[in-house]
Amino acid sequence: MSDEAPPAHPGEDEAARIGRADVAHLARLARLAVTDEELDVFAGQLDVILRSVARVSEVAADDIPPTSHAVPMTNVFRADELVPSLPRESVLAGAPEVEDNKFRVPRILTEEA
Repeated sequence: MSDEAPPAHPGEDEAARIGRADVAHLARLARLAVTDEELDVFAGQLDVILRSVARVSEVAADDIPPTSHAVPMTNVFRADELVPSLPRESVLAGAPEVEDNKFRVPRILTEEA
């Protein structure tokens, strides 16, 4: 990482900073065409993101269990309940074609499985 930009906070580790040269290198690796103005913008944005991630990792404590969601997840679906289904005759009555008391559908595979 380059140290082109001064630290935003005194005492901040400059090795964690990302500069124009780093963004240009990443853009070349990703085969992205980036203008000089975009290099400056992206360097600032990526630097903010990297510093934010570093700050989050500093806050993480060993006594806090890892979570996948910030709030507890609850099942919002209704409970399964057995209910009578429609009679087979009623269901098949709306089918375009019926064969052997089942829906007849066009073949989509050419070979037998």
